[in-house]
Amino acid sequence: MKLLENKVALITGASRGIGEAIALKFAEQGAQIAFTYLSSEEKARMLEEKLMALGVKAKGYRSDAGDFKAAEQLCNEVAKEFTNIDICVNNAGISKDNLLLRLTPEQWDDVITANLKSVYNLTKQVIRPMMKARSGSIINLSSIVGMKGNGGQSAYAASKAGIIGFTKSIAQELGSRNIRCNAIAPGFIETDMTHFLKDGGAEKWFEKIPMGRFGTTEDVANTALYLASPLSTYVTGQVISVCGGMNM
Repeated sequence: MKLLENKVALITGASRGIGEAIALKFAEQGAQIAFTYLSSEEKARMLEEKLMALGVKAKGYRSDAGDFKAAEQLCNEVAKEFTNIDICVNNAGISKDNLLLRLTPEQWDDVITANLKSVYNLTKQVIRPMMKARSGSIINLSSIVGMKGNGGQSAYAASKAGIIGFTKSIAQELGSRNIRCNAIAPGFIETDMTHFLKDGGAEKWFEKIPMGRFGTTEDVANTALYLASPLSTYVTGQVISVCGGMNM
């Protein structure tokens, strides 16, 4: 039997990068997949096809995770279409890097809304069916930057650090209901968001990573699978760094 057989997973921001890798990994292990996207209809439809080719039910929803009403509507539609929500992966996020002197209030608000408020919005909605089922796994994508900070990324770091505090609090609130809440803190992962790092000379970045390489979306997806599956039924309130040793 596959690890996520007969489970329903809702994944935000899954049309590319880490979100897409998690969706495909979960589908390989038998999960039905509901996922959100914000811009590219074409990429969303392509992902639907990839997921269904793995023999699972899949549907993409255009939805802004940072909008509370949209999140409420999304979860109602997913629960109606898929009957239940067993796993929620809060992956949607953006980065608008700038030195604090140049960082505008609008940029700050955009990042906090997309990265942190979105986690509140979705988690608040999915815990209702999870509490009814007395079971569930919530996985929030933080970042190594939320643990260590990084110059020029104060808004991004604040949002990702906030996710860690939120994750630990929700784990305490819902542990008695058998609902687990954990965070993953990726380091430098090869995605569209980090492509510019290689353009600047990969070697200098590798010097900061004990394992001497960037991580892959597969590395993060494997960790998410562990946290979503029965392999981690006694793991909650934790932050797992997928960073090649940067956080030692």
